Amino acid sequence: MSLRDLVAAVFIAGGLFFFLVGGVGIVRFPDFFSRMHPAGKGDTLGATLLVLGLAIHQGFDLLSLKLLLVEAFVLLANPAATHAVGRAAWRAGLAPWVHPGEAAGEAAADAATDASPAASPAEDTP
Repeated sequence: MSLRDLVAAVFIAGGLFFFLVGGVGIVRFPDFFSRMHPAGKGDTLGATLLVLGLAIHQGFDLLSLKLLLVEAFVLLANPAATHAVGRAAWRAGLAPWVHPGEAAGEAAADAATDASPAASPAEDTP
């Protein structure tokens, strides 16, 4: 096993690890918006490491150039697609999950902040 194969194996194992962690995150998180984070990050980083590992294993030739072009597309398309799906869900009225104990505490903190004189927007206007 050469050094190139060892480096390729490390990259491929890292990519598979991030795919696995992303899959676990999708199962464990409570709502759609929370699940989008491991889905988007895990897929993008997992695919990047996996394709880089395959390109290193192949050696630098035409096939590895094609793999790197595919990876460039993945790096551009995955974050944009994740953002578009999240924005569509938000516009469709899907509300983010809020822990039941935090909902009342945040409302009380917001009311206290709104009542303080320092937070008044009238003082900032000329």
